[in-house]
Amino acid sequence: MALRRIAILLATAVFQLGVFTPSATAETPVVEFKPIVPRTYPRPVESWLEAQIALARRGFSSGPIDGVAGAQSASALRAFQLSAGLPTTGWLDEATKNTLALERPPLTQIALTQADLARLQPTGKTWLEKSQQTALAHETVLEFAAERSHASPRFIEALNSLVDWKALAPGDHLTVPDVALTPFSTSTKAARIEVRLADHVLQVRDAEDQLLAHFPVSIARNVEKRPVGELHVTVVIADPNYTFNPETFPESSEARALGRKLILAPGPNNPVGVAWIGLDRTGYGIHGTPTPEHVGRTESHGCFRLANWDARTLLALARVGLPVIVLP
Repeated sequence: MALRRIAILLATAVFQLGVFTPSATAETPVVEFKPIVPRTYPRPVESWLEAQIALARRGFSSGPIDGVAGAQSASALRAFQLSAGLPTTGWLDEATKNTLALERPPLTQIALTQADLARLQPTGKTWLEKSQQTALAHETVLEFAAERSHASPRFIEALNSLVDWKALAPGDHLTVPDVALTPFSTSTKAARIEVRLADHVLQVRDAEDQLLAHFPVSIARNVEKRPVGELHVTVVIADPNYTFNPETFPESSEARALGRKLILAPGPNNPVGVAWIGLDRTGYGIHGTPTPEHVGRTESHGCFRLANWDARTLLALARVGLPVIVLP
């Protein structure tokens, strides 16, 4: 216990004295620390990692935070630039760095609680096993910390390289992006949701056509299952259960063998994640997913998938009757 706490304190001290640069070429991000002078805020962002964090705080999601300048980060940045009246380059030019300012440090420390650790449990491998669980909770501390901070698990590991993930205890601290502890919110009422199939993005706009939020989204694998046109929200549910219907998964040998529906308990590892926004087309909705690293792909059975943290944000903006415009 004493050695573990010393390791965490050392990691914290290094964090306080340096900045980090994840490598885009390494399979696992490499965190490099360089001495810096004490920072003052607000200040311009200085890296893609800081840009991802600043964007997330404003409701512009770039997928799991990892410090790497990928396609989803560029898409989120272009959306922010458009909303701010800047040239939509998708690059961190000086004007964008200054406008996308950090109001506080990009990273923070979270303390693990007994409740955090008590909620962890393995997820069943089969549909039947999952249906027999009381909750589909996070399986590990790493998974919990990554989702809580909207981050890539590999980046969280790199940021906490001295942590023994198998021996964490209540009161231990982890360094994470400071996003979820003060989540994005707005008092402006949403007027519509737009899903742009070609771009794999979902956006929320107000009555003045101003962009309120931007998320990467997964769409249906089969073109014929992609509804184009105007739909409407029919139900908004936080932490839903999930009805497994074998007819929806004809490719599954287990589904064919079961031949009956199953009810799966709520939780972040539920197939629809932590939010369900039903639409007025049978079987269709916008929901979370336990695999945020897959968001932005063309692989769903028809619904629109968001990272769990983005689904929670959208849940706060959505309401019954809200138009959902699906564009090619």
